Amino acid sequence: MIKKYVEENKDRMLEELFSLIRIPSVSAQPAHKEDMVRCAERWKELLLEAGVDKAEVMPSKGNPMVYAERMVDPNAKTVLVYGHYDVMPAEPFELWKTEPFEPVVKDGHIWARGADDDKGQSFMQAKAFEYLNKNDLLKHNMKFIFEGEEEIGSGSLGPFIEEHKELLACDVILVSDTGLIGPDTPSITTGLRGLSYWQIEVTGPNRDLHSGTFGGAVANPINVLCKLIADVTGPDGKIRIPGFYDDVEEASAEERKLVASIPFDEEEYKKSLGVKALFGEEGYSTIERTGYRPTFDVCGIWGGYTGDGAKTVIPSKAYAKLSSRLVPHQDHTKISQLVVDYFNSVAPDYVTVKVEKHHGGHGYVCPIDFPAYKAAERGFEAVFGKRPLPVRIGGSIPIISTFEKLLGVKTVLMGFGLESNAIHSPNENMPVDLWLKGIETITHFHLEYDKEA
Repeated sequence: MIKKYVEENKDRMLEELFSLIRIPSVSAQPAHKEDMVRCAERWKELLLEAGVDKAEVMPSKGNPMVYAERMVDPNAKTVLVYGHYDVMPAEPFELWKTEPFEPVVKDGHIWARGADDDKGQSFMQAKAFEYLNKNDLLKHNMKFIFEGEEEIGSGSLGPFIEEHKELLACDVILVSDTGLIGPDTPSITTGLRGLSYWQIEVTGPNRDLHSGTFGGAVANPINVLCKLIADVTGPDGKIRIPGFYDDVEEASAEERKLVASIPFDEEEYKKSLGVKALFGEEGYSTIERTGYRPTFDVCGIWGGYTGDGAKTVIPSKAYAKLSSRLVPHQDHTKISQLVVDYFNSVAPDYVTVKVEKHHGGHGYVCPIDFPAYKAAERGFEAVFGKRPLPVRIGGSIPIISTFEKLLGVKTVLMGFGLESNAIHSPNENMPVDLWLKGIETITHFHLEYDKEA
């Protein structure tokens, strides 16, 4: 039994995880370049010890990739496990209650940078595989790909996948890098939003003007910019840009019903944010608005005089940074151009509008009737005793859509993190009991996947 196995091997498995955590693999800081290689090499050793046929550290345009495989039967299905071994910087160090790269177990939690994101969660995958392999329960092939640049944008992974499509060929991808609604409320992340980002510049007169001498005769670029961006969203919360919703996929009635059953206290939510009321697209709940619907937001706006005191000026220019969170099937390149075209079409003659495209990424959705999703569902039920709820989160993991585009397969996001785990913050942690449950749940996924296959 997997439960007995993890209890009997808990101390060993924790120490193996700690050997990874002690390596400060901070991809954002050049000073840790050698640590990235050390961490990749340690992952290679641990995967070999877990029972893979082969494991290697492979070069990329940036930090190395770790690839491993266990081929049971060339005619069997193949599951590819993805994770990342890089971590966020630990600063500010003074806010940590323990040493960030010297893991400890205290009050039932592992405390360290990477305890959750993503060393702790990736390690669950390796230990589930270890159990299945040692007990001759693995009936499908398994591959592992761990990268060292997720926290800085996964810049090398796309080209690596493109170059090694045959090596990474699989039937489904399994990822543990997301979270649960709560420790006793299991959930599976079924969707990630995409992103488009722009900077807009509005130019009026060829220089800053005296607001008394010219006020009322010359358009103020800040006023115009505010009007332009305010008009994008209607009083019903809908985005008015033509074509913006053309590719938006509506959630099924079954999924909306499951989403409606997610525990959510709207009054507590408002209280925690310090607002009296919420606003969003009409016809959708707060959870649906943040995971299932696209957005348009002003991320920053500036122009004119903003120093101390007063300066009566009509500025020559005004600027804003804009972003949209996109839902699956919305192409960020298409949306980027739609926004550029929209502002150019509505710009009045008394100003010049320039919209500059910045970065973007596609969203992702996993259908809840997908066979591998059903296997994950049953895996959670076996351990938690209840059906997991499908959740689409508002954030983005662009590499997931890249996997689908380049390898043509879906990803199942079986994450076990909690909001209280403080990833990316001081005092990152992972409850030990939930960590062990994660290993059990992933093990049951593989057993159930064999039934689907």
